Amino acid sequence: MTLLEAKGLSVVFPTDRGDVKAVDQADVSLGDREFVGVVGESGAGKSTLALAMLRLLTPPGKVVAGEVFYRGTDILKLSAEEFRKDYRWTKLAMVFQGSMNGFTPVFTVGSQIQEVLTLHGREASDSAVSKLLGMVNLDESIARRYPHELSGGQKQRAFIAMALSLEPEVIVTDEPTTALDVITQVNIVNLLKRLRNELGISVLLITHDLALISEAVERLYIMYAGSVVEEGDSREFFGKPKHPYSQGLLASTPTLTSNEIKGIPGFLPDLVNLPPGCRFTPRCPYAMEVCKKEFPPLKGVGEEKVACWLY
Repeated sequence: MTLLEAKGLSVVFPTDRGDVKAVDQADVSLGDREFVGVVGESGAGKSTLALAMLRLLTPPGKVVAGEVFYRGTDILKLSAEEFRKDYRWTKLAMVFQGSMNGFTPVFTVGSQIQEVLTLHGREASDSAVSKLLGMVNLDESIARRYPHELSGGQKQRAFIAMALSLEPEVIVTDEPTTALDVITQVNIVNLLKRLRNELGISVLLITHDLALISEAVERLYIMYAGSVVEEGDSREFFGKPKHPYSQGLLASTPTLTSNEIKGIPGFLPDLVNLPPGCRFTPRCPYAMEVCKKEFPPLKGVGEEKVACWLY
């Protein structure tokens, strides 16, 4: 069953030069108890997609097309108060990029988690906070400490505990391992896997790190220049990626069996003046004449979907 789904979602940021097309006609879905990844290089539109799906975009960013459904309800059509009361944090929660620095430095971690519980009419006892911290493998003593007394990994797990405080069904995590060491990164991803299994939640993980999530997610969306260029089962993707951009991403990831790392030449296109046709054409080793003229639709290729004229 599909819990959260974006259909044809488009987001722009008006500038003096014109509209920055940050997300363009993106289709993304998350099923019940599913762990899904959205991957792409910096500037691909991943974070903007997540913020738009949870109605967390700040001006001047705005959704100009598309729908976002939660259990069949288009949450973009709800009033701000309806969404805040019935969905935000209670059904849909988010762990922001750099959220480890999201705690107020002058209050203890426990008091800040208690504030969230109190504001939403939940039990805000010390035992309730201790239970939440225990879910993310933190000792109850963390509640009495200030953010500066915690390591980066501890703060990130504490923020995940805060996101879980209202028992949401979906957690969207935006680059949850940024600025953490490799061991802590793996621990955070394993924690999200465990929480999915134990609590029955669904997780949408936004990242640029393919290696980190290769063993975690069940499905992948690959984004390039605001659009989804490939979608499919993660095992199929890591075995044989189909889109030339996906192939380039995987080739640029270190492996245990090869020392060869290949970068993708060139840069992302100007999102104000997007080129006609496929946006990856200037960087694609397989570019054809049609690629320069017509934008490829996302269509089924076996069990996956790919936006490429090669197929």
